[in-house]
Amino acid sequence: MLDKIPNDKDMTALLGQPLYNVWTELCELIDEKYDVDRLWNKGYREWIYEYKYRRGGKTLCTLYAKENCIGFMVIFGKDERAKFEAGRKNYSEDVQKIYNEATTYHDGKWIMFNPVDASMFNDFNQLLGIKRRPNKK
Repeated sequence: MLDKIPNDKDMTALLGQPLYNVWTELCELIDEKYDVDRLWNKGYREWIYEYKYRRGGKTLCTLYAKENCIGFMVIFGKDERAKFEAGRKNYSEDVQKIYNEATTYHDGKWIMFNPVDASMFNDFNQLLGIKRRPNKK
């Protein structure tokens, strides 16, 4: 658990303004389509912060932050992997490559992206759609 939830100033100092802008755009993209709980935690390993989007005990995705770096993680179970594979051609080569290189554990395929701009946001949107249909208009 965190002692203090980071504010805009804390996050800007950690990420730098350009990456903080990417962080906020990504959060806005998710918030626009999903009514979910948001949980701040300490990051694991080298990450300073973890920001998890959850609903009904299931995680939609998790954002991570460390100095000058953002992580965006989606975990796909067996059925979700099958959906991705069926629509693989609809994703950018970068997303397909990261998906291919992601490790599959007993509880799913852990896919970690390190966005530096908004270029993969359409792909992220599709990936989130595999996890859960948007519940906001």
